[in-house]
Amino acid sequence: MRERRPEKSAPTPWRVPVAVEDIPETGEQFTLVADADTRAAVARIAGLRALPRLQANFAVTGQGAGGLHVVGRVSATVGQNCVVTLEPIDNEVEEEVDLVFMPQPAPEASAGEGEDEEGVRDVKWGDPEPLIGGQVDLGALATEFLILGLDPYPRKPGAVFEPAPEGERHGGPFAALAGWAKSREGH
Repeated sequence: MRERRPEKSAPTPWRVPVAVEDIPETGEQFTLVADADTRAAVARIAGLRALPRLQANFAVTGQGAGGLHVVGRVSATVGQNCVVTLEPIDNEVEEEVDLVFMPQPAPEASAGEGEDEEGVRDVKWGDPEPLIGGQVDLGALATEFLILGLDPYPRKPGAVFEPAPEGERHGGPFAALAGWAKSREGH
């Protein structure tokens, strides 16, 4: 995998920053419940009709020299529209989180190391996430995992797409235009 350096990140509607130095040796538990304004903002970003419930539970512990290990679950009730009937439906999202965040070497120390000529760094599966500014934003993490857990084609139970029967085909979107062209040729 190749990772591009972020130019500018979009604003995050749910911010819960946790600094490495604030985590005790035994770790810390976080229970996050998004308020109505936060849920509305996250719903807009995620393209949801509604977001009546969004919460996350995380256990954060130190990892190696200056890193963090975040384990937990993101849970939500999301309002979407059925792709077949277009009726509103509610779905449950449950996503497990298990990530390690480690500080990145200083830019001048790692210049050229593992990068191609465009400055794109090679990233391998299982590599730790970058710990930026010595902190992890648990709200942003919960938002990302919510979006990853969304069903891209939500379907109401029992909804089945049925194409028009063979005899009822109308010839496609240009059938009327073809008929018009034939009538013009006859004149």
